[in-house]
Amino acid sequence: MDNQVGIDQSKPLDQIMRQVAEHKGCGTSSEGGRASCGSSGGPEDMAPEVWEKVKNHPCYSEEAHHHYARMHVAVAPACNIQCNYCNRKYDCANESRPGVVSEKLTPEQASKKVLAVASTIPQMTVLGIAGPGDPLANPEKTFKTFELIYNTAPDIKLCLSTNGLALPDHIETIKKFNVDHVTITINMVDPEIGQHIYPWIFWKHKRIMGIEAARILTERQMLGLEMLTAAGILCKVNSVMIPGINDQHLVEVNKAVKSRGAFLHNIMPLISAPEHGTVFGLNGQRGPTAQELKTLQDNCEGEMNMMRHCRQCRADAVGLLGEDRSSEFSTEKVMEMDIQYDAEGRKAYQQQVEQERQATVAAKEAEMADLEAEFSDVKILIAVATKGHGRVNEHYGHAQEFQIYELSTEGSKFVGHRRVDLYCQGGFGEEETLPTVIRAINDCVAVFVAKIGGCPKDSLKAAGIDPVDKYAHEFIEQSAVKYFKEYLGKVKSGEIVHAARGDADIRQGAYIAA
Repeated sequence: MDNQVGIDQSKPLDQIMRQVAEHKGCGTSSEGGRASCGSSGGPEDMAPEVWEKVKNHPCYSEEAHHHYARMHVAVAPACNIQCNYCNRKYDCANESRPGVVSEKLTPEQASKKVLAVASTIPQMTVLGIAGPGDPLANPEKTFKTFELIYNTAPDIKLCLSTNGLALPDHIETIKKFNVDHVTITINMVDPEIGQHIYPWIFWKHKRIMGIEAARILTERQMLGLEMLTAAGILCKVNSVMIPGINDQHLVEVNKAVKSRGAFLHNIMPLISAPEHGTVFGLNGQRGPTAQELKTLQDNCEGEMNMMRHCRQCRADAVGLLGEDRSSEFSTEKVMEMDIQYDAEGRKAYQQQVEQERQATVAAKEAEMADLEAEFSDVKILIAVATKGHGRVNEHYGHAQEFQIYELSTEGSKFVGHRRVDLYCQGGFGEEETLPTVIRAINDCVAVFVAKIGGCPKDSLKAAGIDPVDKYAHEFIEQSAVKYFKEYLGKVKSGEIVHAARGDADIRQGAYIAA
């Protein structure tokens, strides 16, 4: 092992935990009493050294994900555990889910691809290795890739995602190459529950099954998380919400990872379509509804903010979250490129991006000024069609997803996204897709779009959803607050009657005409 970090791993797990130095993760405060974490936080919410790590990381900052891009390179095909929700299926470019890639790369190919993407997409700030297997089950390929990037493009942040089984063995190597963001997928802290998620693990040259496998896995995950925290490495925890198996238990997982210093918790919905060929997909295990997912996230949110903007990316994803430009950078295309990496040019471009980002924040704060004196328990959801950059800039018929914001007198809060079928295909509206789009956003009062046709506009109105195109190409959150102030005024005047609802309710529209 190369990572002792002052810890005697021969001792029982509870003694190891007490050895770890005091962490500075969630649930603690930095100097001046500021909270030390949160995907929606800004520089005033966390210590300066933490802000520097997250300010342009699209996965660790909800605000940054509107402006900065990431990429994954598929250099790690082997895995040391089996998950009932996973099937590492190759050559399926139309699928967007973890573990899927179109082609596997060598570290040298991956390095050149990173330089090609970074030169073409200068707002790409983060390289992640997330599979298609487990990066730490392929340590040579993973760390060779990191070494090449660390030496040639040190301005790019390095990340890895792991199931955590081998994590405690590699902390020093992670530190060596300045990998300061690590994601661990932790779906349970109780082996009784874990045995229904993980059929087996491969540990110390043996395949271990059932509850013993789950016990070893959770102990290694907790130890790895503690060691990352002690080493000053930011850790995000991913959890897959599986109704009837771990959905209620994830509240306990949240408490466990928070107490051990996790920076952020990302609870994701199970993807379980039968055509994916997973155990859960074939046995009919359903995924959660958007409303069930939001309720669980809300229940877990406290001092530790939840990541709400995850897109469950492919292991070869490229671009802003919610988009995938990997087809532009196939190995064949990349190998033919003459790449001139311009670090100074990238820095200048990112400075422009930062100016745009600051403008969005300033616009929201200016709009919020008039709302500060308001007191109301009215809360509504809106859906937004956007291509990124924090603006309402997507046609309704071209939207593949809608971003969801919760509006109240406290302002606007990003709470998730909803994937939808494309309404426009080749310039024509597909009427049969309209009901699926409306069903995806039918707990929203309004949908903000850059443009919308007459037929879908009428259908949305009939469903009690206000189609709003007057904020086309304006800042999302500024527009959202402006809309909410108008909505609140109509409620007070009696022009509309707000329909209160519980989180688990799904209704057609949030208001009715008075």
